[in-house]
Amino acid sequence: MAQAALKLKDVSLDDKFELEDGQAFMSGLQALARIPIVQRRRDMAKGLNTGGFISGYRGSPLGALDRELARANKYYGDLDVKFLPGVNEDLAATAVWGTQQVGLLPGAQKEGVFGIWYGKAPGVDRSLDVIRHASANGTAAKGGVLALVGDDHGAKSSTLSCQSDHVLYAAQIPTLYPASLLEFVEYGLLGIEMSRYSGCWTAMKVTSDTVETSGTIDLSRENREILIPTDDEYTMPTGGLNIRMGDTPRDIDWRLQNYKLFACHAFARKNKIDRVVMDSPKARFGIVTSGKSYGDVRQALIELGITEEVAKEIGLRVYKVGMIWPIEPQGLKAAVEGLEEVLVVEEKREFIEYQLKQYVYNWDKRPKVIVGKYDENQQHLLPLENDHSVGKVTHVIAQRLNRFYHNEQVENALKYYEDFAKREKGYLPPSLRKPYYCSGCPHNTSTKVPDGSFAMVGIGCHYMVQWMDRNSALCTHMGGEGIPFVGSAPFSDTKHIFANLGDGTYFHSGTLAIRQAVAAKINITYKILYNDAVAMTGGQHVDGEMPVYRVAQQCMAEGVAKCWLVSERPEIYKDRFGLPDAVPVLHRKHMDNIQKEARETEGTTIIIYDQTCAAEKRRRRKRGTYPDPAKRIFINKAVCEGCGDCSVQSNCMAVQPVETEYGRKRKINQSMCNKDYSCLKGFCPSFVTVLGGKPKKTKAENVDDVFANIPDIEVSEIPHDAYNIMVTGIGGTGVLTVGALLGMAAHLEDKHCRILDQTGLAQKGGEVLSHVRLAHNRDEMRTGHINTGGADLLLACDIVAAVGKTAHETLNPERTKAVLNTNNTPVAAFVLNNSTDFHGEQINDTILKATIKEHQHLVPATGYAQTLMGDEIATNVFMLGYAWQKGLVPLHKESIMRAIELNGVAIDANKRAFNFGRLAAHDPEIVEQMAESVRGETEEEGIAETLEERIAKRVEFLGKYQDEAYGQRYKHMVERVQAAEQKTVANSTALVEAVARFYHKVMAYKDEYEVARLFSDPAFKQELEATFDGDYKLKFNLAPPIMEQNDPATGRSKKREFGAWMLPAFGVLAKFKGLRGTPFDIFGYHKERKAERALINQYEEDLEFVMANLKPDNLDLATELMSLPDMIRGYGPVKERNMQQAAIRREQLLSRFKDPKANGTKDNKKEAA
Repeated sequence: MAQAALKLKDVSLDDKFELEDGQAFMSGLQALARIPIVQRRRDMAKGLNTGGFISGYRGSPLGALDRELARANKYYGDLDVKFLPGVNEDLAATAVWGTQQVGLLPGAQKEGVFGIWYGKAPGVDRSLDVIRHASANGTAAKGGVLALVGDDHGAKSSTLSCQSDHVLYAAQIPTLYPASLLEFVEYGLLGIEMSRYSGCWTAMKVTSDTVETSGTIDLSRENREILIPTDDEYTMPTGGLNIRMGDTPRDIDWRLQNYKLFACHAFARKNKIDRVVMDSPKARFGIVTSGKSYGDVRQALIELGITEEVAKEIGLRVYKVGMIWPIEPQGLKAAVEGLEEVLVVEEKREFIEYQLKQYVYNWDKRPKVIVGKYDENQQHLLPLENDHSVGKVTHVIAQRLNRFYHNEQVENALKYYEDFAKREKGYLPPSLRKPYYCSGCPHNTSTKVPDGSFAMVGIGCHYMVQWMDRNSALCTHMGGEGIPFVGSAPFSDTKHIFANLGDGTYFHSGTLAIRQAVAAKINITYKILYNDAVAMTGGQHVDGEMPVYRVAQQCMAEGVAKCWLVSERPEIYKDRFGLPDAVPVLHRKHMDNIQKEARETEGTTIIIYDQTCAAEKRRRRKRGTYPDPAKRIFINKAVCEGCGDCSVQSNCMAVQPVETEYGRKRKINQSMCNKDYSCLKGFCPSFVTVLGGKPKKTKAENVDDVFANIPDIEVSEIPHDAYNIMVTGIGGTGVLTVGALLGMAAHLEDKHCRILDQTGLAQKGGEVLSHVRLAHNRDEMRTGHINTGGADLLLACDIVAAVGKTAHETLNPERTKAVLNTNNTPVAAFVLNNSTDFHGEQINDTILKATIKEHQHLVPATGYAQTLMGDEIATNVFMLGYAWQKGLVPLHKESIMRAIELNGVAIDANKRAFNFGRLAAHDPEIVEQMAESVRGETEEEGIAETLEERIAKRVEFLGKYQDEAYGQRYKHMVERVQAAEQKTVANSTALVEAVARFYHKVMAYKDEYEVARLFSDPAFKQELEATFDGDYKLKFNLAPPIMEQNDPATGRSKKREFGAWMLPAFGVLAKFKGLRGTPFDIFGYHKERKAERALINQYEEDLEFVMANLKPDNLDLATELMSLPDMIRGYGPVKERNMQQAAIRREQLLSRFKDPKANGTKDNKKEAA
């Protein structure tokens, strides 16, 4: 049936700042940036000549607010609003205090200036002195101050779970708490007007769950009338409550304690900031709640089927508190009067609950029962810690209601949530995607410490060093880095420590830490990690000029003992402009030696590590503002030994595993690589430098014609309540774009949406979730959270994130359909552990069990995105296109395409990715053919599935390696082992499987002839051509033993770069493999080659011994012994170290084999240790 023509709304991205009525789509941060615009418009409408001033300091969940404020700056100028980020929070608050003093100084240009301060909870803590002083002294009658406070209840991106309510109460700052972004502008306006009226600063609390959302906003709410109490409603003292010149501390406190806060009560009462939102003529059960928890409560009631009519029947009253301190008492007491029970729903420690109990303590009309964090029996009810979910709130409300009201839907819901709680209580994700340094991040190198040293941790991305096995811990607050050592050093034998200090923190407050360290005369080395961006919160520049030379000047002026400048590009300091003479400039490869010198230097020393943030490099390269060398790295996986030294040296996520017939090897993820090149420090000849090549993309002809022939599907309707899509992805890969596109598409279709992006620290390669909720009626979506078991679609752009506890809780095998990206991007644990199990089967099994069996769609989206688009970043939009074509997205293709255009980023690429996804859903064979045309005719060797196939492959391999006789030698030995094992334990293959793999490994050691053969193999060229386009040249990174020369920076043999002429040279050298092991083998006299040949003989001797002594009870021991070559990976010093470790283990195992009774217990103890 033909669908009616779709008419999309006329929408602009500027609507969020330009529209004055109607509806606009915006994020929570954009709504906050809109507040000063609307405030000035209102002032101008009243004929007031005012201005505005905004200052603060970024921090999650307000980490990107300054970016939105900067984008709004083009509107601020015409409205006399000035945005000036602060150096830190307390200085910004002091500047905002100054806006209220404009009228006290001569020459005032404005009748008043409103001030807006912003900061996260730790910023409130450090700024409390100025906030307390400024609020107590008063605001201007036509000025006013709004303090935007970002709380991170769940510690998603904070060193501690944050709740500012109690701190603001201690400073006596009235606090508003909007329930969602729908109320942000309205509450901001109320806050400024209340500040003008009461003389107090007004705080407005936002949380991760309210501000990190996007949706369609009804602008009519910001045009509401804001009323001022009449003299009959509140009587002001003589002179009023606003700021004045010559005030005294006692008079200030007298007005604050006796008038200001009561004026806030009067203002809140007049404007109905707190109100009953659901009621019953026979009310008996009340819920008092606020902010994010209010949204949870309303969503819980929807889940329980409690409408306005049902609430009347139950006797339910819901009271929404908008001003959480000081709560307006008349409205609160009226709301709870005569109720049998009141449930207070709020996150973290009791705050509203305490005030409620204080108000009604001596009141004869108080409710019989007030519960919140504890029930009437002092048993835990709602959690004191962190945040809570809609499911938890629903469960608690159902429990309390079920005590005196019986309804089938409530009882079913109670059972549902109890069952889900049991399921989730014991749930352990099969894999975790922890955040990690970006590929090419300077911290990969800069946060290493020499053996035997310890580093203290600070605020910033480098905080993540704590889970990277680098002997770094003990994080402080921002600006206190390293200073705990001042107190511990006099009582410790630790003579020296390192302390990591980001350049953003240095500019914010870190200089004082250095000054304190110098004053205390402690032995500490500060590593100032100068990455040219405040990377943790989005890559902003520090709020002022801070070139490297000025940092060096400041540090030397503080009296430090010594300072070094280390850089990835020391040549840019050739003219030494501005650098103190005493500061040497060295390449980053010398970092370890510099640190060793620093720890032996008495006093405070400084290492300035200069390397631009990898994420910023990528952004700037896309804009053409940063050098982008036409240089990429490629790994010949046949040459790679899988030793992991490249990961050890680089700590880089772009160096990824690839499973082959001959074990786990490495590859470079070209989409992820940020061209740091630290991986080249790995002692391995498999790394090839590709100059001039670009990642290959599809060459499919007439692809647009193919797209045009994809049939459109009939778009499904959004159900009566809401349609919930859980999008899971990896931080930094653009996964949030999916939610943004769906939200804008819904807005274009005049539908309602709510998108909650859960990122925090996870933006650094960790688990990122988008809760996307679509509905016809806004009232069906009271929160951005998808409820427990409430997902209709799982769009798993990353399957590891999909099995995380938060995403898994939303899945329901009777409701959730699934589209899964089967390409499992390696988790960060692989960087540290070469043998990491990625649990692919368990992950898939977990998702398939939690979703509807008949609606599970699996697609290798990342592989297709990389092959067809040349960049894995296309994965997410590809997945969206796939889901749409399967009829799982209840929005029209035209609106999604228009949303891509409005997004304004990589428009053609995103449209193409969306259509490739649609094509994969409609005709997967065509997509696979396209992918094969890009990959070319690579002779990709499959992994053997049977023992016989595995042996045959290795016999053939060894024939090419040396000669046919060499392969037969291998085959005969394996056959003997197989016969011995069958004779000992029938049908057992464990030992022969091990020997088949590892006897081959020791026989096929990679000497110069073999490396040359593997580079000469046509498969190497084919794989290069399948990966890169363009006229590229190759260079080889080698450290030939016969040209051995020590590298003072690493202590290893120096690697050299050899040109493309090496390729034909390899071809010639490979032909001399017949010399291997003969007196004419010039390479065979090197100690490494002698050791490799000796290992073959030793392995064969061990095999003879094992076969002669094999018994059923020592079969496992024999298998472990013959698997030891798996430990012996790598080249040069890496291989030598691994051979030594394997030799120690061999002695232990042989000892147990010969005399298990005498040695088994002792060796087991060693293993346990």
